[in-house]
Amino acid sequence: MSRLRKTCLFSVVLLLLIVGMVPAAGAAKPTGMLCESLVNLTLEDTVISSATVVPAGGQLPGDGNPVAPLPTCRVVGAISGNINFEVWLPVTDWNGKFNGVGNGGLAGFINYSSMLASLARGYAAASTDTGHQGFLGDGSWALNRPDLLIDFGYRAIHVTTVAAKAIVQAYYGKAPRYSYFTGCSGGGQQGLQETQMYPKDYDGVVSGAPANFPTHMWPGELWPAWVAYTMGTQLSLGGPPGPPVPTPKLLTLNAAAVAACDGADGVVDGVIDDPRKCNFNPQSLLCQGPDGPNCLTQAEIDTVKAIYGGLKDPTTGKQFWPGYEKGSEDQWAGHINPFSIPPSYFKYMVYKDPAWDYHTYDMTSAKNFADIYKADRELGPILNATDANLTPFWAHGGKLLMYHGWSDQNIAPRNSISYLKTVMDKMGDSKRKVPEFLRLFMVPGMGHCGGGPGTDTFDSLGALEQWVENGIAPTKIIASNLGSGRTRPLCPYPQVARWTGVGDTNKAENFVCVNP
Repeated sequence: MSRLRKTCLFSVVLLLLIVGMVPAAGAAKPTGMLCESLVNLTLEDTVISSATVVPAGGQLPGDGNPVAPLPTCRVVGAISGNINFEVWLPVTDWNGKFNGVGNGGLAGFINYSSMLASLARGYAAASTDTGHQGFLGDGSWALNRPDLLIDFGYRAIHVTTVAAKAIVQAYYGKAPRYSYFTGCSGGGQQGLQETQMYPKDYDGVVSGAPANFPTHMWPGELWPAWVAYTMGTQLSLGGPPGPPVPTPKLLTLNAAAVAACDGADGVVDGVIDDPRKCNFNPQSLLCQGPDGPNCLTQAEIDTVKAIYGGLKDPTTGKQFWPGYEKGSEDQWAGHINPFSIPPSYFKYMVYKDPAWDYHTYDMTSAKNFADIYKADRELGPILNATDANLTPFWAHGGKLLMYHGWSDQNIAPRNSISYLKTVMDKMGDSKRKVPEFLRLFMVPGMGHCGGGPGTDTFDSLGALEQWVENGIAPTKIIASNLGSGRTRPLCPYPQVARWTGVGDTNKAENFVCVNP
C-alpha cells in the first residue's frame, strides 16, 4: 500500500476518534426521492449507474474493508462517460452539509477513505477519479490526451460538485446548508483550483500542502534524483529502488540538522520550528577518515547542498522551485530514488515519449530548460492553480484554510508561503482583508500531509466550519502528535507558537501565537 493511502487511512481513524460516530442532534432525514430511485435522476451529461442503501455496519468500498458508520445511500455514476464519481448520503442524521473530497498524486481513484471520514461526521460526501483510472503515480493516461488533462486539471472536480449537489437536493428535498471541499497534496491543488475558477462551488476550502504549481513542482521534485545520480550518490543517500527507507547517512544528516537548530525557538523537542532560520552546514559531517554511515563524503555533501538549494534556471540562476528543508532529510529516500510522478510528467506530458529517461537528461542544460519553460506555458493554464485573484471567492463569502508541514519531503513548504504572498500582493489595497478569508498554518516537523515528529493531527475541517458558519476566524488550531502525546497550537502565518516560559512544554496551553 502506498504511503499516501496509508496516510489517508490513518487520517480516517483519527477523525473517527475526534468526532465519534454520531452526528449532531437534530440532523436531517431525506424527504425527496428514494435512494433506489436516484438512478432515474436526469442530470446533464451524467449517468447514475446504481443507487443502493448500505445499512449501518454494511460493507463500503475502500482499503481495509470499511463499514458504514450509519445507514448510507451509495450513489455511483459517471460524467462524460469517463469521469467516475460516487456520492454517499446519510439515510439518517444528515448534518445538512456537503463535503467534496480531493485526491492525491495524479488521481485515478475515488478517495473512499476521506469519504468515510466525512460520512462519519454526518456529511453527504463525494469524490471522483478525475476522468481516468490507475495508480496515482502513473501518468501514461495523459499521453496525447489533452481532454483527460483538462478533466484532471480542473474540470472533473467542478462537474462532480455540480452533479453531487443536485443529487443531494433530489434525495433530501433541499440543498446543503454549507458546502466544503477538503484535500491535501493533489487534493490541495484541487481545492485552490475551485476557489480560483469556480468560486461559488464551495463556502469553505481546506487546502493542505497544495500541489498547485505542478509545471514547476514536478521538475523540482526530479532535481534531487538527478543530482544524486549525477553525483554518484544515489545508492548511498537514496538506497536501492523500491519502498523508500532512509539510509543510515540520511539519518545521520537529519540528526545533525535537528541538533543544530532544534533549540532556536527556546524549546528542545526534536523539531525545527522554522527551517529558514536554520544555519546548519552539512560540511560539518565530512568524513575525516574512512567512509562510513556516520559521516558524508564530499560528493554526498555537494548532493545535499544542491537538494537544499532547489532547482534553478541554469541561465539566469533564478529559483525555479524551492529545495527541501532542513529537518526533512530522513524522508528523502523516496525522492533521491524518484517516485514515479516527476518522470511521468516528462514522459507523457512534456516530451510525449514513454522511453524518456532522466538518467540521460541534463537538468542544467539551457536547451532542456527551455523545454521545461515551454511545457510550463502550454500546460500551466490546465494544471496550475496559481491565480492570485481570489476576489470572486472573497466576495462570495468563501473561506480558505491552508496548511503545510515544514518537513514536507514531497512538496516544498515555501511554495504555500509564496502563494499566500502573491494573493496579498494581487489584492492590492484589499490585502488587509486577506486574513478575513485566507489563513495559512505552517506545521513545524510535519511531513507531507502528516507524519514526522511534529504535531500532525488536527481538525482543519472543524476550524473551517467555525469560521464559515459562526464567523470565528481561527487564531490557532490545537494539534497533537499521537506518538509522543505532545500538543501545540498551530498559528496563522506569519505567527509562530512560543513557549510562555511556564509549564510543561508538551502542552499547548503553555504556548502563545506571536509574530516572529
